[in-house]
Amino acid sequence: MCSYDIICIDEQKGDTKCMKRYQRIEDLRIDKDLSQEKMASLMSTSKTQYQRYENSDGNNFFEAIIQIAKIHNVSIDYIAGLTNDKGGLHKNTTDEQEILSKYNALSDIRKGRVLQLLDMLTEEQQHEEKVK
Repeated sequence: MCSYDIICIDEQKGDTKCMKRYQRIEDLRIDKDLSQEKMASLMSTSKTQYQRYENSDGNNFFEAIIQIAKIHNVSIDYIAGLTNDKGGLHKNTTDEQEILSKYNALSDIRKGRVLQLLDMLTEEQQHEEKVK
């Protein structure tokens, strides 16, 4: 699965210009209800530069990092120095991997039922902890 989308834009001359757009970067910003201006400010950069990050405008550096990570079978977290674990910041336990594998095999309806059950069990546990 790609971490970016390919967007093709019809320009006035009838030409098509394709560019990569890193959707996850935009999604993260939107999830926190932040504007591009605010993100740029938080990163001490200009709005134009921040937009380049989201649009991958002329920036092959990230593509190179992805390729390096794939070639060496390491995480981008490791290359960035965020962890000394080549697998990344978080690795699922064997139990978590088994649960995710089973969950991913379910239909959307059954996934919804699992989430409802988890919500119910979480609420029960929180209630029990309050009573103690």
